[in-house]
Amino acid sequence: MSSEPTKTPSRRRLLVIALVALAIAGGIAAYGINQRADSAAQIRQWTDAQAIPTVALAVVQRGAGERKLTLPGTIQPYYRAAIYARVSGYLKSWQADIGAHVKAGELLASIDTPDLDQQFAQAQADLATATANAQLASVTAERWNTLVKSKWVSQQSADDKNGSAAATKATMDAAKANVERLEAMESFKSIVAPFDGIVTARNTDIGALINAGNAGQELFEVSDLHKVRIYVQVPQTFSAEVRPGLKARLEMPKYPGQQFDAAVVTTSNAMNANSRSMLVELQADNADGKFFAGAYCQVLFELPSDPDMVRVPATALVSSDQGGQVAVLGPGNKVVLKTVQLGRDFGDRVEVTAGLSPTDQVIDSPPETLQAGDQVQLTAPAPSANEAAAASSPTKAD
Repeated sequence: MSSEPTKTPSRRRLLVIALVALAIAGGIAAYGINQRADSAAQIRQWTDAQAIPTVALAVVQRGAGERKLTLPGTIQPYYRAAIYARVSGYLKSWQADIGAHVKAGELLASIDTPDLDQQFAQAQADLATATANAQLASVTAERWNTLVKSKWVSQQSADDKNGSAAATKATMDAAKANVERLEAMESFKSIVAPFDGIVTARNTDIGALINAGNAGQELFEVSDLHKVRIYVQVPQTFSAEVRPGLKARLEMPKYPGQQFDAAVVTTSNAMNANSRSMLVELQADNADGKFFAGAYCQVLFELPSDPDMVRVPATALVSSDQGGQVAVLGPGNKVVLKTVQLGRDFGDRVEVTAGLSPTDQVIDSPPETLQAGDQVQLTAPAPSANEAAAASSPTKAD
């Protein structure tokens, strides 16, 4: 059996193999280092991106062309008079009950006044006595004036008679004035309507004791309802916009679905210290008699709106020591905090009356840690319904 000699690799070949192996190992090491460097850079980039808050923009609505304000109101007659007796006595009769339409001067009731009648008769008798005394004193004074000319009586005696005549005449004038006063009181026995209207209350009956003056009982109430006055308490926030001439509409529970025209005629120009509201008077025609005194109604005002007024979601508000604020997306996607003045609260949305423009990009639900000048990024908008449908539909092969 023959044996062949074993060939030993040359040293040069071994060196080449070693260099190749070393190069391969170096390449593998360099590749690993580069991979780790790329991974570290991606991690740093991801971490930096996560550190920037992602926010969404709120839908800002421009204020309507007109603002609607609805307030409760009370309807009152155009004129209303509570009628009391001017003389004391007993109610003799009444001619007009509640709901009666009366004319100015029409008799409502009569009062029996025996005491007043006796006083009037006595005053007439006193006047007759004073008139007779005055006439006698006047004749006597004239006679004494004639006698003093012929020196039959002294001037002093004539002056006494003239003074007595003047005094009795003054007594007669006083008696006459008393008669006229009692005669005027006698006319108050008849209670009449002060103006054309409707008897809205009768608080007496035949035989009732009547006391004179407003210390007694109110006998009748007469209301003029051809027009009505509507009184409304307007909050201070809207008081500057409710001015004479402003149109309004009335709604009443008894007339569902119907509205009636009214207009502001005057305001009190003063705030109620308790409610911080201003009394406003409106007027409305009542030719068809649908409005009753004391009725409740809803008054609908249409106030002109500020074109810069906007509404934002309630979730966009930021609470701070400076009052209401909103976070706005500024240049370079940096946060700007704006102090705003709030108006009406609609629950899910709030009215901003000042401090915000309709073109501002308002951030919705800003993080509590968000500060002015912070960098933010916008969230990707959700695909619309059309885009979602197009993405889910299969493509057709050519």
